[in-house]
Amino acid sequence: MSTSAELHKRRIAAVARGVGSTISAYVDHAQSGTLTDVDGREWIDFASGIAVTNVGNAAPRVVAAVREQVEKFTHTCFMVAPYESYVSVCEQLIDLTPGTFEKRAALFNSGAEAVENAVKIARHATGRQAVVVFDHAYHGRTNLTMALTAKNMPYKHRFGPFAPEVYRAPMSYPLRDGSLGGSGLSGAEAARRAIDVIEKQVGAGNVAAVLIEPIQGEGGFVVPAPGFLPAIAAWTAEAGAVFIADEIQTGFCRTGQWFASEHERLEPDLITTAKGMGGGLPIAGVVGRAELMDAVHAGGLGGTYGGNPVACAAALAAIETMRELDLAASARHIESVLVPALREIAENDAGIAEVRGRGAMIAVELVRPGTIEPDPVRTAAVSKACHEAGLLTLTCGTYGNVLRFLPPLVISDADLDRGVAILRAAFQ
Repeated sequence: MSTSAELHKRRIAAVARGVGSTISAYVDHAQSGTLTDVDGREWIDFASGIAVTNVGNAAPRVVAAVREQVEKFTHTCFMVAPYESYVSVCEQLIDLTPGTFEKRAALFNSGAEAVENAVKIARHATGRQAVVVFDHAYHGRTNLTMALTAKNMPYKHRFGPFAPEVYRAPMSYPLRDGSLGGSGLSGAEAARRAIDVIEKQVGAGNVAAVLIEPIQGEGGFVVPAPGFLPAIAAWTAEAGAVFIADEIQTGFCRTGQWFASEHERLEPDLITTAKGMGGGLPIAGVVGRAELMDAVHAGGLGGTYGGNPVACAAALAAIETMRELDLAASARHIESVLVPALREIAENDAGIAEVRGRGAMIAVELVRPGTIEPDPVRTAAVSKACHEAGLLTLTCGTYGNVLRFLPPLVISDADLDRGVAILRAAFQ
C-alpha cells in the first residue's frame, strides 16, 4: 500500500493546486469517531468531513442501504424515470423540518445547489430579485453562492464578476457587537440595525428573500443574540419576502435539535439542507411552504443527479439512524462535555475571547490578550499542534481566528475525552 508521503507526491502531479487539504495524511478507513490513515496512524475526528458524517464515517445502516441499492440500480434520473426513495426522502424532510404548514421538497446534489434553487424559488414566487444576506455568511462556491458568501479569501478572490442583486446586512455577532467583556447589542437591537440597512439600501418591496444561517458556519460559528432571528423573520414576512434558513451545516441533529431553527421556534418559509443529511453521500434538499415550492413551472427545478437513488438510500438510512440513536440528544451530550472543558481552558488563557456554539457545533475564538483583535496565527498554531498529536480540527471565521469542533454525533466518550486532552495540551 502507498504511504501518505508517496500519495502526496502523486497528488502534486495530478490534483489541481486550488484544491487544498487540512492534513497531509491520506485516510484508509474510518470508524464512528476516528480515522486511520494509510500509514496506520489513528486520528480522532473533530471535523466530521465538515459536519457531514453526523452518523459516523461508515454507519452500518448507511453501508447496508447503499449496497442494497447499488445492486438494484445506480441511476435513472428522477426527471426521466422516478423512484420511491426520492419521494421518501422528500416526505422525511417535510416531516422533520419546523413548520406546521403544508410543504413540498426537492432534491439536489450539494449545499450550494440547494441555496441556488431556494433563491430561484423565492424570486419566481415573489416576482422580485433582491436577496439579502449577512456579514460573515457562507453559502457556497458557485457564482451565485460566492456572491452570497461574505469572505473574500479563499472563496471569492479573483473569481468575479459575481451575480447581481445581492445585498449584505450586519449580522448579530455578540462578541464583536460590543467591547471585550461587554454585552454588545441585544438581538432586538442588532435586528433593528440590520433592518435599517435593508430598508434604506434595498427597499422592502424589492426583497425576494432574506437568507441566513441560524448559526453561521464558515463565518465563525457565530450564534446570534437571542431574538435576532425571530425579529428578522417577522420583518421578512411583513415585507412579503421569503425567509430562507440555510441549515446545511446546522441541520440533522448537529446543534442538539433536528434543525437549529428550532432553538428559537422559527418556521422558515424555505430550508436548505445537505451535509449531515446523506451520511457521507452527496445529497441536498430544499423544503418549505407548498405555495412557494409549487410556484415554479414543471421543469424549472431539477438536475441530472439530484436525488440520486444511491444517495437517497443513504439519506433514508442516516435519518433512521438519527431517530433510533436519538442523535440530537447525543449532540447535547457532546456539548455538555466540550463546553465546560473549553471554558476551563479559557479561564487560564487570556487569548480565548469566547467559547460558543450549540450541540456538537462548538468553537473558540482566539484574540490577542486584553483585546478583541483576532489572532489567526495562534489559531493556526493550536490547530497544527492538535494535528501533530492526532486530533483532526478545523479553523474558520472571517478573520481566521476561530477553532471549531464538529465531532461525529456517534463518537464514544473515550474518544471525546482523548480529544479534549489533546486540546488542553495544544493550548498550553
